[in-house]
Amino acid sequence: MAATAPTRGTKMKAIVRHKYGTSDVLGLEDVDVPGLEDDRALVRVHAASVNALDWHLLRGLPYLVRLSEGLRRPKRSSMGVDVAGRVEAVGKNVTQFRPGDAVFGARDGAFAEYVAAKEEKLVLKPANVSFEQAAAVPVAGCTALQALRDKGQVQPGQKVLINGAAGGVGTFAVQLAKAFGADVTATTSPRNVDLIRSIGADRVIDYTREDFTKGGQRFDLILDIGGKRSLFACRRALTRTGTYVIVGGPSGRWIRPMDRALGAAILSRFVRQKLLFFIAKLPKEDLILLKDLLEAGKVTPVIDRTYPLSETPAAIRYLEEGHARGKVVITM
Repeated sequence: MAATAPTRGTKMKAIVRHKYGTSDVLGLEDVDVPGLEDDRALVRVHAASVNALDWHLLRGLPYLVRLSEGLRRPKRSSMGVDVAGRVEAVGKNVTQFRPGDAVFGARDGAFAEYVAAKEEKLVLKPANVSFEQAAAVPVAGCTALQALRDKGQVQPGQKVLINGAAGGVGTFAVQLAKAFGADVTATTSPRNVDLIRSIGADRVIDYTREDFTKGGQRFDLILDIGGKRSLFACRRALTRTGTYVIVGGPSGRWIRPMDRALGAAILSRFVRQKLLFFIAKLPKEDLILLKDLLEAGKVTPVIDRTYPLSETPAAIRYLEEGHARGKVVITM
């Protein structure tokens, strides 16, 4: 049975910020539990996860993001997107969930004890995964899925390279590429070779010992996660009609990583290869597909570390250092 839902005016703990900056500007504060609107479900959060998106928004970098997030200070004080928890109450127009349901999905303000989300932002949590594993899925899972399926148009039997396979998106991309029937090569650091092999990669390259752009092998699809390789170098490792998909990239103050998107768009006009950059979305259909893959055991979220809500700043700092193996999760 679900616990009694909090009433209007009840306070909860949440991570908030009132200005742009490093994780030092984050604080744990008492704020109002979100009100229950007719088209929303109130979810008691059991776990949330950290994404590169969070520290981009935290810092307000590149400055282009401030056009939508607030020029001088953020419009929203709340943080976090990925969420998993249990439904406490539902609005009168909600038909897909009821109190007590275990769910996961995406909602702004996930670094808090409660969120209120529209039902198209949530799906039922599979019984065979924990709340922590479910919370790891939405942003990273949808990014990997859309990079492979929508932009890369991956097909069974194709040779796929995941460059930067040990992070949140990379660990999902390796497993999803295998689920789509691809032959998967992945690059990673020496300490992650066994991990990446264990989640299904057919071949793992230690990038400290081998440069995939000079190895002579050609790939139908390359996912370059983090965008640390030049477009020209990566093109050497593509087939004549192969596809190169940039997933994220180093951030700068003004337009990076959007400069890579512009470069890819310009160069694509003069070559047969497809050079693409994209920003993932979080449609319910993709969350449902990921849920089905979790239930079937074809995808298992990889979690590096968990932190309590009060230590969210430390979790973001750790992710920003760039050494996380899989996902970093916040627990309540």
